[in-house]
Amino acid sequence: MKFFKADLHIHTCLSPCAELDMSPKAVVGKSLERGLDIIAICDHNSAENVEASIRAATRCDLRVLPGMEINSIEEVHSLAIFESVEKVYLMQSMVYEHLKGTNRAELFGDQVVANEWDEVEGFNDRLLIGAVDLKLSDIIREVHRLGGLSIASHVDRPSFSVPSQLGFIPPDLEVDALEISRPDKWEAGKQQIPGIERFSVVSFSDAHFISDVGRISTRFLMESPDFDEIRMALLGESGRKVEGLIA
Repeated sequence: MKFFKADLHIHTCLSPCAELDMSPKAVVGKSLERGLDIIAICDHNSAENVEASIRAATRCDLRVLPGMEINSIEEVHSLAIFESVEKVYLMQSMVYEHLKGTNRAELFGDQVVANEWDEVEGFNDRLLIGAVDLKLSDIIREVHRLGGLSIASHVDRPSFSVPSQLGFIPPDLEVDALEISRPDKWEAGKQQIPGIERFSVVSFSDAHFISDVGRISTRFLMESPDFDEIRMALLGESGRKVEGLIA
């Protein structure tokens, strides 16, 4: 087994709050520059730039996993990461079915669908910054039904997290891991989130700016940079494990 450096929470120019220079090609280039082995594209409530990101890395030594960051009716963000594009599109269909409203680019920003050559192919007019009318528990259940991984986003932040929106970590929360945004502050602050000891803890960049890609990452000890290996590492199975948070 060997160590793999992963940033599994990266946005592209499809997310309304991300910079327009966060194209699939640019994200892949910066990921390689930062020495990442695995990334996941997790735009807000959409996966329409996933395929372009995968194609941009076709000739690179970088594994790109398809994902989304979904905003529940409680305004809790969670990552949904899958092994295949087909599965993430099934999740996207469910999200779109429960996502209301139309984007106002002048308020929230453009939502650019781009190809792997930095060319604009269109604009998504859904209100991707909004919340879907699904409970967090329903979202997690569907992610798992499709064989995906569910990770609660930035649980140490004062907004859009499980503790901030629900007030605590429910004892029946069935996510596969919890993401923290500040690993450098973690040892001092983890006692503030009761129940976190029940979960694997990871840390990713949540990059909305190209300079932030890979700025924070997690090191996994695994046999290969594959989806099933990540699942085993989060569960601590067969010697695989989360080895360290990198800031």
